[in-house]
Amino acid sequence: MTDYLVTLDAAWILKDVKSLDDAIGIAISEAGKRLNPSAKFVEIEIGQLACPYCEQEMSSALIVGTTALVGLALEMKVYKAESEEHAKRIAKSVVGKALRDIPLTIVDVEEI
Repeated sequence: MTDYLVTLDAAWILKDVKSLDDAIGIAISEAGKRLNPSAKFVEIEIGQLACPYCEQEMSSALIVGTTALVGLALEMKVYKAESEEHAKRIAKSVVGKALRDIPLTIVDVEEI
């Protein structure tokens, strides 16, 4: 049995926001509230994207009008999983139960 660090991407939609910084703060706060207490061990960060032109890292948040789409990176340690695929299923199940109706995608799985 092996331990893994699983990283997931979550797409968070917010309405009636005034600035990008507000949208990022609200998204992280709302995700934290939904993950606590059942999955409070999940680390929440703003997602990062590579610029297609200059290849520099930038935050994965966009605001149009008063509606924002914020990409969150969620990291979870999975202990004693049988395989990498098993660790993915465990992480997606635990996070998915807390964040219903939020699209999740597995980004990375590292053995620790």
